[in-house]
Amino acid sequence: MVGGGFRLGIYVFKDVEIVDFAAPYGVFAVARRFDPELDAFLIADALRPVQAQAGFTVLPNYSFSDQPAMDAFLIPGGFGTRQEVSNRRLHEFIRTQPNDTLLTSVCTGSWIYAKMGLLDGIPATSRKEPDPVEARPPGKVPIDRLASLAPACQISRARVVDAGRIITAGGIASGMELGFHLLRRAGYDENLISEVARVMEYHDAYKLYRDDLEAIEPPRT
Repeated sequence: MVGGGFRLGIYVFKDVEIVDFAAPYGVFAVARRFDPELDAFLIADALRPVQAQAGFTVLPNYSFSDQPAMDAFLIPGGFGTRQEVSNRRLHEFIRTQPNDTLLTSVCTGSWIYAKMGLLDGIPATSRKEPDPVEARPPGKVPIDRLASLAPACQISRARVVDAGRIITAGGIASGMELGFHLLRRAGYDENLISEVARVMEYHDAYKLYRDDLEAIEPPRT
């Protein structure tokens, strides 16, 4: 098994996409059956209910002011990211994270890192399939908008892109693969990760998507 515990903090905000945050959370929830030292929790601007898309409401475990210790911070996508790209409190919270805290995203969550200039010179991705509004003018496919927000970013079409400290995942359901990859980055071996996928009845999809990964060597510290 190896590994040895890992804390994943997931940001939730108004109009966040449900599967974007629920998928990686679910991976960690099942993985805890094998190692209870694993943890995933929700973080919001304040400790009050957050309404995700379609009226789904969640209660965060922590607020920004709590500054919870975590090994990775995840920003999901969703319609709300259009406001979050200008959320200075979120940007400041990200900047205060220790250098060894991974910064991760699903779907349009990568737009926040793009707006902050954190994707300059490194590969990253976002959702590649447009919804009906994005598919017609003046809409824009999310991965193309990522390119507009971060012209110096190396846009990738991989399902998961590991650029060292920053790890981005593509469209909505790719949060599953991000969850599995974070277990890998936490030091858990392939046997454990494959077993988690089996318990989730996701094993065939896991094998299909496992290598849809672009990774560069993590920076030396």
